Amino acid sequence: MKKLIISSALMFATFLAAPLHAQESVNVVINENGTQREETIDLPRSMTYPLDSLLNDWKAKTYIDLGKDCSTSHENPLFSDSIYIDRLSRMPVIMEMPYNEIVRKFIDMYATRLRNQVAFMLSACNFYMPIFEKALDAYDLPLELKYLPIIESALNPSAVSRAGAAGLWQFMLQTGKLYGLESNSLVDERRDPIKATWAAARYLKDLYGIYNDWNLVIAAYNCGPGTINKAIRRAGGKTDYWAIYNYLPRETRGYVPAFIAANYIMSYYCKHNICPMETNIPEATDTIQVSRNLHFEQIVDICHVPMDELKSLNPQYKRSIIPGDSKPQTLRLPMNAISTFIDNQDTIYNHRQAELFKNRRTVSVASSNTSKAVAGNGKPIYYKIKNGDTLGGIAQRYGVSVSKLRSWNGLRGNNIRAGKTLKIYK
Repeated sequence: MKKLIISSALMFATFLAAPLHAQESVNVVINENGTQREETIDLPRSMTYPLDSLLNDWKAKTYIDLGKDCSTSHENPLFSDSIYIDRLSRMPVIMEMPYNEIVRKFIDMYATRLRNQVAFMLSACNFYMPIFEKALDAYDLPLELKYLPIIESALNPSAVSRAGAAGLWQFMLQTGKLYGLESNSLVDERRDPIKATWAAARYLKDLYGIYNDWNLVIAAYNCGPGTINKAIRRAGGKTDYWAIYNYLPRETRGYVPAFIAANYIMSYYCKHNICPMETNIPEATDTIQVSRNLHFEQIVDICHVPMDELKSLNPQYKRSIIPGDSKPQTLRLPMNAISTFIDNQDTIYNHRQAELFKNRRTVSVASSNTSKAVAGNGKPIYYKIKNGDTLGGIAQRYGVSVSKLRSWNGLRGNNIRAGKTLKIYK
């Protein structure tokens, strides 16, 4: 068995100093009918994230211990094609996991250049895999789909693509809305790990209903059903991913091989001397319904939950505001803060309310006829006219002009009648 020795200094520089979009494509040599050809495949964006960007998430910083990275080595053994084929065939999966030169290229990338990212993702699995598995099982979907977010986001809940896809499952805005994920100026449920996971399960179920082929399903998840349908037509109606491969976008050509490679490396990481980073189990959390507008700072001040933790537990709220007035919203809190919130709801909602919610519900528009009302408190005084009163005398008594008295009361001249009431603004 040959071994590939990776320079530890070089590898560290590659991971931590590489720009966000480094190595966006890879060249592969394909043997086809006895001839060789070279092809360039775009990498999934998740494979271009440097390790430090993945570790910026509050949950990762809090619960993943970089000082205890087990026994991950910089030495990666190289295996023959037959060993890779045998290992893939032994995986307990429903989805087809074939092997070829492109799959091998992506396995090699995960096992060499991205091995520290793999160690991170193995740890992050402790946060997210129970969520993924529960939803996939509920929809009777293959559990190996739980590794799809590795290709989509590298298990980075804050991931946003250049095209605007967001969250662990990288939903586009319109697709997310079709599957019930609310998106507006205050809320983006594509960033909610739980809601987005259940939406992704429904979407994958629907795609399988269209194609009845899992490789086409995940390809369609990447580039959209319209692009897959176009590739099928160009391939003469063939409905096999590898048969329509040459008619797909460059990134989608690498998407299925990368998914197969991700399943392989998450199953056989030990064979490549990769060990998960040490993970502390997060504290228990629970959710409550919020039916009034609420600001994160109100919760921080009264429930004493750190702002970073609150944002990490509720990533769907873009401006730290929960718009409960529009409809009931979900708030996730540490278990020990749930009772504090329930016992102090009125105090929390009223705390700093005028300061934190400055949007006016009504507004008066000043005009030449109402400037006195705007300048004062806006509340009129009503004066009942007596015998002998004149408009000028009443105006002088209340410190206003005759013209304003006329304007406020719809008068054209100076004639007034005893018993009538005048409206006066002070």
